[in-house]
Amino acid sequence: MEEERLQNSEIPEELKELQGIGNETEQSETGAEHDADAEEKAEKRRAKIAAEVERLAVTAKDGRIKESELNDKLEKFGLSVDKYGLTVQEQEDIYKELEARGIVIEQTTAAEVYDISEGLDAATDDSVKMYLKDIGTVSLLSPDEEKELARRMAEGDLGAKQRLSEANLRLVVSIAKRYVGRGMQFLDLIQEGNMGLLKAVEKFDYTKGFKFSTYATWWIRQSITRAIADQARTIRIPVHMVETINKTGRVSRMLLQKLGREPSPAEIAAEMGIPVEKVVEIQKIAQDPVSLETPIGEEEDSHLSDFLEDDKAPSPSDRAEAKMLKEELLKVLDTLTPRENEVIRKRYGLDDSRPKTLEEVGREFNVTRERIRQIEAKALRKLRHPNRTKKLKDFINK
Repeated sequence: MEEERLQNSEIPEELKELQGIGNETEQSETGAEHDADAEEKAEKRRAKIAAEVERLAVTAKDGRIKESELNDKLEKFGLSVDKYGLTVQEQEDIYKELEARGIVIEQTTAAEVYDISEGLDAATDDSVKMYLKDIGTVSLLSPDEEKELARRMAEGDLGAKQRLSEANLRLVVSIAKRYVGRGMQFLDLIQEGNMGLLKAVEKFDYTKGFKFSTYATWWIRQSITRAIADQARTIRIPVHMVETINKTGRVSRMLLQKLGREPSPAEIAAEMGIPVEKVVEIQKIAQDPVSLETPIGEEEDSHLSDFLEDDKAPSPSDRAEAKMLKEELLKVLDTLTPRENEVIRKRYGLDDSRPKTLEEVGREFNVTRERIRQIEAKALRKLRHPNRTKKLKDFINK
């Protein structure tokens, strides 16, 4: 054993990995299967993106497409950050492929940003228009100017960082508008998007060849979708669970296209490699709560609660019988002494309150719990007398 240990210690780590010391056969087979599955999924993903790029190219008018329109189409075709989990690299590849086909991607103009406020409610409209008017005065940047500002930022130029941020505020607005109606005000969405923009500015590395707007779009969308997940729901769901819900939704949509029908929880579970019970649980969590006061009908004079049966509610006859029983019981209690009557009422909650403990009743009467127990026992013996129980038995025997 010692000799074997010494021999193994002399083998370089790289060779140990190649030789698979330990469970080499099992590990290599499992690893190969995992790699094959991962490569197959990656290939399907690349094919999906390539097909949608083809569709994007066809829809471009006169070889030009607005950046905001491009983002809308990515959302429509199912290639968004939140629904498809599109990475920065994949988004950059889409832009480069379109440009390689001779399609010009145009930035959002000030006029287009101002038009975004159309259709908003009056209370929001004025404040939004003021903000859009302010950011519309900031001039856009060319790709060369972006690189120059990024280079200066890397050298610690704070002015360059501010200039790059302000020049892309329109991009935030064009992205935020697609999330209106998901539980957050438009200005709040813009604010969350601006937080994502600032994070993108901090992390942007121009040497990697990314266009800044492509890089920033990913961070802006992530910031907005996480804020919606964290704040917009009536019942808050943790961000990690929202991401799991989104992943389940992506798999479900993929299977829908593949099968031509809604996939079952078992099929979704098999694709995701998780138990069926987990998928069912995720789908339940993903459901939005509905208020029982939701108006129903054209005139909205009814509510959802009006049409829901309460299985636990007693019938009118049961309520009437219970009321009569209580009246007879109180008559029987009136035959006891005032103190016995009061103790029994409090101990059994007959005054429409909760039953009280011996200790609680004792404090109210300023006596020990043992004394209350004695009073209760004496009162119950009296109540068991046939003359007192006769009428009560009539209710019990029905």
